[in-house]
Amino acid sequence: MTLFKAEKLCKNFHSGTKQIQVLKGIDFSIDKGEMMAIVGASGSGKTTLLQILGTLDAPDSGELFFQGKSLTSRNDNELARFRNRSVGFIFQFHHLLPEFTALENVMMPGLIAGKTKEEMEEPAKRLLKQVELDHRTDHRVNELSGGEQQRTALARALILKPSLLLADEPTGNLDARAGNLVFDLIRSLCKDLALATIMVTHNHELARQMDVSRTLEDGVFL
Repeated sequence: MTLFKAEKLCKNFHSGTKQIQVLKGIDFSIDKGEMMAIVGASGSGKTTLLQILGTLDAPDSGELFFQGKSLTSRNDNELARFRNRSVGFIFQFHHLLPEFTALENVMMPGLIAGKTKEEMEEPAKRLLKQVELDHRTDHRVNELSGGEQQRTALARALILKPSLLLADEPTGNLDARAGNLVFDLIRSLCKDLALATIMVTHNHELARQMDVSRTLEDGVFL
């Protein structure tokens, strides 16, 4: 079943008097439980595309559909609710809050959504156990290794049970062992939770392990 679909996405940027076409008509769809890699050279527009897919930026033209309904026509408040409830984000740099523990960081999206600490604590602990960090729940960010920080960020992305996971180079800042562990966890949780995952990566070995791999070049998928 198609969960998420893009049709003819275009995006331009302006540099002085010049207009630069970054995306030139992107089309694709992804199903529940499917993993899709987006690979391409630096500057090819991968991160711009991911931001548009996550409704953090808007295309100049084209349409996004989630569960068959258009996202493009929704207002800012509706898009904020969509991101909070349906999308999990992971970035190359974890963006954890350093003054909080791993457990508090994982709970944070739920607290922002208006849930209580009591409601969020047990689900957060369960997720930290799933990402093999149940022994690190009370450690602050600077007490965690790079791989542990990224696994905490993964748990945080999944705490509100999103349908779509968007990952921008989630293993790019890690050594090979930690990167492989994070990827294996993403793949396992993707299947267990029927989670559609779109991952930007420079790692062609990881891309080959996904269900679909698309190369972005000169603003289009090859």
